[in-house]
Amino acid sequence: MIRTRTWTVEITIDEHEDERRTRAVAVLRTEARPQVRGEGSAHRAPRDLEVPEIGDELATARALADLAYQLLDATAADIEAITRRPVHLSS
Repeated sequence: MIRTRTWTVEITIDEHEDERRTRAVAVLRTEARPQVRGEGSAHRAPRDLEVPEIGDELATARALADLAYQLLDATAADIEAITRRPVHLSS
């Protein structure tokens, strides 16, 4: 029997024009564990053109990368709890 699960990632992006900064938060929700939250930001240099999509993309990519590393750490901890041996998971 195939078991299918759906995990949902919600991404919230906010832009702070006065600081030239975009921040993204990615939250993973599953039935199996507490939510995992990753954060990322992007900063625009004063000489850069204002293109909000670029800040959104970069901040989101960084938030998802942070989320992925936290999920790898959680997975390693779960494996270590079962095997009672140190685990190193590479991406």
